[in-house]
Amino acid sequence: MHTLSTLDFLARLGTGVGCGAVIGVERQWRARMAGLRTNALVAAGATLFVLYSVAVHDVSSPTRVASYVVSGIGFLGGGVILRDGASVRGLNTAATLWCSAAAGVMAASGELLFAWLGTGAVLAIHLVLRPAGRLIDRVPQDDPDTEGVRATLHLVCDRRSEAHIRALLLQALAGSALTPTGLRARREEPDSTSVRAAVAVTGDATRALEQVIARLSLEPGIRDLHWHLDEHGGEAEREALA
Repeated sequence: MHTLSTLDFLARLGTGVGCGAVIGVERQWRARMAGLRTNALVAAGATLFVLYSVAVHDVSSPTRVASYVVSGIGFLGGGVILRDGASVRGLNTAATLWCSAAAGVMAASGELLFAWLGTGAVLAIHLVLRPAGRLIDRVPQDDPDTEGVRATLHLVCDRRSEAHIRALLLQALAGSALTPTGLRARREEPDSTSVRAAVAVTGDATRALEQVIARLSLEPGIRDLHWHLDEHGGEAEREALA
C-alpha cells in the first residue's frame, strides 16, 4: 500500500494552494469579492480534505470526500451571489471558487500537471472569453418576436385641434421606438377629424404604443384613441377613450 510521504503531501498541497492563488490573482486584479486569499483558501481546503482520505489509506474515501467538497463549495458560492434589483451578481465569482476547489481536488489526487492545466483553462476563460463576450454584446441582435411588426394608430379629435394633435402625434412617435410610415387625416363629422398613422415598430411594441397613447390621451381635443398591431395578419387592439 502506498504511503503518503511528507514530501508528496507538501507537493500536492503546494500545487493545490498555488493553483488557487493563481486563479485568485486574476480575481483580485479585477477587484472581485473573492480574490487571492479566498481562492487560495478554497483550493487549500479542498486539497486537505482529499489528502486526509489518502493519508488514512481509505481507498473509497477520496472520491466520496471529493463529492462532499463539491457540495460544500456550492453553499460557499451561494454566499457571494447577490441580487441587485432585477439582476444577479456574483455568479462568475461563485463559479471561480468552484473551479479553485476542483484544482485542489485534482492536486490532492496526485495529478499535479492536470491541476495546473485546469488552472490555465480557468484563467483563459476569464482573460480570453471576457473580451469575446463584450464583443458579442455589441453586435445588434434582431428580435424575432418584434422584427417586422407594423401597427396602426387611430384617433378622432376636434377639427379645430387637428393641426395641434397631428404635431403632438408626430412628436410622440419621434420620441419612441416607432417610425411613421404613413399618415392620413379625414373629416368624418362637421366638427371632428379622424387621423390614422401607420408605424413600424422596433423593440417592445406594446410598451411603445401605450406610451404614445398615454401622452395623447391627456389632450382635451381627442375624442377617441386606439391602436392595433398588423403582424402576420393578426390584430391585437387596445383602446383608450379620451
